[in-house]
Amino acid sequence: MSLDPAVAAVRLAVRRALADLEPGDTVVVACSGGADSLALLAAAVFEAAHESWQVIGVTVDHGLQEDSAERADRIVQQMRDLGVAESVTTRVRVESLGIGPEAAAREARYAVLSEIAERLSVRVVLLGHTMDDQAETVLLGLARGSGGRALQGMRRAFEVYRRPLLDVTRADTETACLIEGIDFWTDPHNIEERFSRVRVRTKVLPLLEQELGPGVAATLARTADMLRADTAYLDAVATSELEPAREGNGLAVARLEPMADAIRTRVLRLAAVEAGGTSAELFHSHVLELDRLVTDWHGQKWVDLPGHVRALRHDGQLLFEPNSR
Repeated sequence: MSLDPAVAAVRLAVRRALADLEPGDTVVVACSGGADSLALLAAAVFEAAHESWQVIGVTVDHGLQEDSAERADRIVQQMRDLGVAESVTTRVRVESLGIGPEAAAREARYAVLSEIAERLSVRVVLLGHTMDDQAETVLLGLARGSGGRALQGMRRAFEVYRRPLLDVTRADTETACLIEGIDFWTDPHNIEERFSRVRVRTKVLPLLEQELGPGVAATLARTADMLRADTAYLDAVATSELEPAREGNGLAVARLEPMADAIRTRVLRLAAVEAGGTSAELFHSHVLELDRLVTDWHGQKWVDLPGHVRALRHDGQLLFEPNSR
C-alpha cells in the first residue's frame, strides 16, 4: 500500500529538519491540538522510531477559553496515544501589557518551551507553522509597513526552535491527520474575523488566488526564503556598526549620518529594541521617524515607540529613555 502524499510530505519535512540529530537525542514538539501540530507530532514519533530519538510532546494552556483545561487534558492523551516518550502540559497566565493578546500568548508559550528545553537539555523544539502561516505573516507584515523585514517572514530555525513544515501546506497537515485517523481541534479564534490574521486567511489569500491564479501562498513563502539571506547579512553589518556608534548614553549622530540608509535604519532599530522597544510592534514607520531625527532634524521633540520608550535628539546624540505615559 502506497503512502499518502500528504503524510509523506510531513514526514519528509521532519526527517530533513532533524537530519543532524544523533541517536538518543530528545526532541520537543509543541502541540496545540490543531492539525498542523498533531501531524508534526505524529511524523516526529514515526521518524524517532527509526533513529532512536526521544519525543516529548508539550501543550501550553493559555487559559483564554473556558474549556482550555479540559482540552489540554485531551491533547495530553492524544500525544500519549501517538506514542510520545513523555507528555507535558503547562498552564500560563497571559498578560497583554500593551502588546495584544496574540503576542502576549506567544511570548508566554515561548517562555515555557524555552524553560523546558533548558531544563531537559533539549537540542531541538519543533513548531508547527506551515507554508500558509508563512504567507499570512508576509502579507500582514507588508500591510503594517514593516518593510523588507516583513518579506523574510518566519525563520526556519532560531535558537533551539525549528519549523519543519514551512514547505508543507495546511491542507496537507489536515489530510495527513485524516489519513492517520487523528482527530484535530479547530481553534474558534481561527474563524473570528475581528483578528486581522483570520481575515487574511479567509478573505485576502483566497481573493489573491482567485485573481492572480493558484500558488500565491507558495510564491510568498519562496520570496521570504529568497530575501532572508540578504536580510541576515545586512543585520549582521548593522550589529557590527552599533557599538562604534555609541557615545555617552546614546548614539552619536555624526557616526550615524554617513551610514548607508539600509544599515543606519537597522542600527536604529537594534538600538530601539535594546532600549526596551517591543520588537514585534516596532514597524518600519517607527524606524523612519527615528531616522528623521538623524537625517532630517529640525527641532522635533521626540518619537514615541512601542514598549513605552521614546527617542530624542540632544546635543548631537540620539537618546532613548522610558516613556511613562
